[in-house]
Amino acid sequence: MAADAPPGSGAAGVPILAAEHVSLRFGGVRALTDVSFEIRQGEVFSIIGPNGAGKTSMVNCISGRYRPTEGTIRFDGQDITRLPTRKRAAIGIGRTFQNLALFGHMTVLDNIMVGRHHLLRHGFWTGMPYWLLGAQREEIRHRREVEEIIDFLEIQHVRKAPAGTLSYGLRKRVELARAVALRPKLILLDEPMAGMNLEEKEDMARTILDLNEEWGMTVLMIEHDMGVVMDISHRVMVLDFGRKIAEGRPEAVLADPHVRRAYLGEADEVVRDVDEPVTA
Repeated sequence: MAADAPPGSGAAGVPILAAEHVSLRFGGVRALTDVSFEIRQGEVFSIIGPNGAGKTSMVNCISGRYRPTEGTIRFDGQDITRLPTRKRAAIGIGRTFQNLALFGHMTVLDNIMVGRHHLLRHGFWTGMPYWLLGAQREEIRHRREVEEIIDFLEIQHVRKAPAGTLSYGLRKRVELARAVALRPKLILLDEPMAGMNLEEKEDMARTILDLNEEWGMTVLMIEHDMGVVMDISHRVMVLDFGRKIAEGRPEAVLADPHVRRAYLGEADEVVRDVDEPVTA
């Protein structure tokens, strides 16, 4: 069953992100073609589709890793199409990666502290004269914020462990913690449950809902587990070969024959049953 619609996410809901006719090409390869959609403030919005459909390419355009060949991306009403990646973090966009991007030799605590870098106000020159009253105090405040995130994600027992020594499931939680440390308005989750067992997936799904409902973060998620998508998404968009083929409530989208044909493969079986009846 799909999640209940968040406040302000109806037809008149305010879009926090709008992609307008976005296309992305690498030479002669079209990764995205004329993709438009909006994400409303306070919702969990999922992008699904087969491998190679352009899901991560779309997230990379939003995060600034790729620049669209055509089209416009707006965040909070601001055109961010050409905004550098580092500046997108500063205005409230955080993300996790499909492939883990942690610093394996650093502790969990230090990895999460990296997510606070854009919030630091005291550098070497400004902090040196005021070490006792300036930079040191700022360091304590940011560590307090990080400890709150560590408690929220229930990773206190590994807070001082090198990230590279952790299990895959724990490393996924640490990467999520680092993205949360930015305190983003919009968090981009690229397959947050890939490689997890059922119990880990359930824990991660609850965490994403808590981030959305209790921490007030709008969520854009790429996920292949359709049970998770159905349970926690307010709306879903489907990509196939870089084109949008459906968008709407999860149950309506998954009932669309085009989606079943492209993603689930069920419509083809139905067509064969009708057009090519099996004879004994």
